[in-house]
Amino acid sequence: MAKPKVFISSTFYDLRHIRIDLERFIRDLGYDTIMNEFGNIPYGKDEHLEHYCYKEIDNADILVSIIGGRYGSESKYDKYSISQMEFKSAYDLNKQVYIFIEKGVYNEYQFYLKNKENPNVNYTFVDNIKIHQFIESIEVLPNNNTIHSFETSNDITTFLKEQWAGLFQRFLKEQTRQKEINIIKGIENTAKTLNQLVTFLTEEKRGSENAINEILLSNHPAMEQIKELLKIPYRVYFTNKEEFYDLIKARGYRINLENFEFDKFEEWTLEKNSKIFKLTIDTDIFNSENKLKIFTKEEWNNDFIKLHIEDIDDDLPF
Repeated sequence: MAKPKVFISSTFYDLRHIRIDLERFIRDLGYDTIMNEFGNIPYGKDEHLEHYCYKEIDNADILVSIIGGRYGSESKYDKYSISQMEFKSAYDLNKQVYIFIEKGVYNEYQFYLKNKENPNVNYTFVDNIKIHQFIESIEVLPNNNTIHSFETSNDITTFLKEQWAGLFQRFLKEQTRQKEINIIKGIENTAKTLNQLVTFLTEEKRGSENAINEILLSNHPAMEQIKELLKIPYRVYFTNKEEFYDLIKARGYRINLENFEFDKFEEWTLEKNSKIFKLTIDTDIFNSENKLKIFTKEEWNNDFIKLHIEDIDDDLPF
């Protein structure tokens, strides 16, 4: 099962205890952490080590950026520190970012804003003025830059717990809304079909039977069912068996010659994510010329096309 991946970004030695507490918190939630000290970042031989940190951010879903008083190691690629470059990489990739700044540093940052033109000011909570300059660059970003101060790791974990619970609740709500959107799309398709029929009857087109069949074919229930079963995000359209085969082959399905009845049913299978998907088709939906028969929604039976999903048994006999 896929799990959210959370990249923890900070300087190491001064914030080591915070990183350990965060790793435990994230692991207890059932998520995966990406942290250099736990060997989560695979290093190659062709680039500088920090390059692989930025590359791994592409595999993360969330970046938690923790800013303390230590500037850390300078990047080989830019004028920022490595931890600052990690934030910039995540921001540029449009990852979800959470920014936490030690309370003393953030309070001093307000003093910096009033005195940044004075080169003689000495700062107590940071070892490099570039930290305050970086915070200033974060604050002017147009989005994804909410900052929170903290004193203990509990301040961070409490905030993240509430945020992630809120994201999950929003996801559930959007799933419900998606069902409503699908219903609306179905109504729109039906209305479109009715408009076509009205136009046809009004204009008294020639070849009436063929024209009506074309209208019914464009909204065939077989196309709606295969789109739903295979979770195809675009419009599905086929008029004969060959086009239907091309469609399911494109989704990765292969015919199972060992298990189908030549006179009635065909079985197509797909192995994916430790599961086997079995798609069964009643060939009676096609006529003797292998063209798709016309069905109204009342005439259609969902048993004509069925999908069965099974777990693949990975147990070895030894």
